[in-house]
Amino acid sequence: MPLTDPDRLFPTEPRLRDLARALYESVADLPIISPHGHCDPAWFAENDRFPNPAELFVVPDHYVFRMLVSQGVSLPDLGVPRVDGGPVESDPRKIWARFAARYHLFRGTPSAMWLDHSFEHVFGLTEPLSAETAEASYDHIEACLAQEAFRPRALFERFNIEVLATTEGALDDLSHHRAIRESGWHGRVITTYRPDAVVDPEFEGFAANVARLGALTGEDTSTWQGYLAAHRARRAYFRSFGATATDHGHPTARTEDLGDAAAALFAKVLSGDFTPDEADAFRGQMLTEMARMSLEDGMVMQIHAGSRRNHSAGVFAIHGRDKGFDIPGRTDFVGALKPLLDAVGMEPSLTILLFTLDETTYGRELAPLAGAYPALRLGPPWWFFDSYEGIRRFRETTTETCGFYNTAGFNDDTRAFCSIPARHDVARRSDCAYLAQLVGTGRLREPEAFEVAQDLAYRLAKEAYRL
Repeated sequence: MPLTDPDRLFPTEPRLRDLARALYESVADLPIISPHGHCDPAWFAENDRFPNPAELFVVPDHYVFRMLVSQGVSLPDLGVPRVDGGPVESDPRKIWARFAARYHLFRGTPSAMWLDHSFEHVFGLTEPLSAETAEASYDHIEACLAQEAFRPRALFERFNIEVLATTEGALDDLSHHRAIRESGWHGRVITTYRPDAVVDPEFEGFAANVARLGALTGEDTSTWQGYLAAHRARRAYFRSFGATATDHGHPTARTEDLGDAAAALFAKVLSGDFTPDEADAFRGQMLTEMARMSLEDGMVMQIHAGSRRNHSAGVFAIHGRDKGFDIPGRTDFVGALKPLLDAVGMEPSLTILLFTLDETTYGRELAPLAGAYPALRLGPPWWFFDSYEGIRRFRETTTETCGFYNTAGFNDDTRAFCSIPARHDVARRSDCAYLAQLVGTGRLREPEAFEVAQDLAYRLAKEAYRL
């Protein structure tokens, strides 16, 4: 029995379902452009087998373990590492059994659709995961992982990935990307410049991080101009390893353009004696500075605003960042972005991709902004809205104001490698369902729908990220 319905996510009305299916079939086999995500470049540099099913599906995936934690399973019992190196469950079969026994918790969620797709289409499983099938499914996946065909590079090629962008911090030496380049393998894995640790005064170790930035670049990062020069140098280093984009995960979309006053603010946040508002102002100033640097070097700028990161102080203290406790918050874009847009928003050679976790801003703020400013494009539904419903709401709310061509296609933003084809499949099916509805209601001609389907699945992401 298949785990996935071949007509999943298509409309139920027969004529529209037939059209959605035809649209999907026209894009289903297109190469995957994965321009933003958090896969580990070491996978492709070393090309070692994945350790076991638990390490592949449970331990690194906050979509999975946050649901289990919400039902009372502890992070240590799922093998999630502690920052102090303390003990956590080390038996992958026990982790898998806990996951399998609670797999019903994912019913109706996008995670279930991604996981079932991976189980069926990557590993050939035919029985739903449960406590009863846990041992057999573990053994089956483990046997697959022992084969050369399931090593990272082989899966990369099997998934038909044309390009995959990872995300590294400004202080990363990119040694894994160097190893990939020197290995002779032809898979295209590039990096992305993520400077949060050296632009966010509230990031742990900020002053020490800025000092390290100076040591890496030979610039005097105790001065404002030296600090900016160091960023330019690191951006150039990242570009030498294929980077076409930067990424900024700020709690707000605030921007500033302080002119000469920026140097004094930098000195204050570097001293450690600053208020939360001053920290936010400095982050905002750096968004504008990064946009100016993008005008200089051509890098695409991504702003992932509105996540209230590490909401649980206890989980953050014990397990660190990215452990399922980043929560959406209300986000202002119209007022917050105005200083940046006044400075560079009318530049047609600049591309700034906006992402939000606040859906209320789609129609009121984001689509009107992207429908007016040449520098702006809308990134796809992100994180909590990377789902059929999220994609549908995004298209319904934004298309009428900014069209399809002020958006950037799809990116999967994942740490779970095997979910990449699943997530792109959901996006392609969801978009084709929406396009079929537009044709069925007379808002789009059928030949146009086939063209737009190609654009949404492939071309827009490739062009937006300059790939």
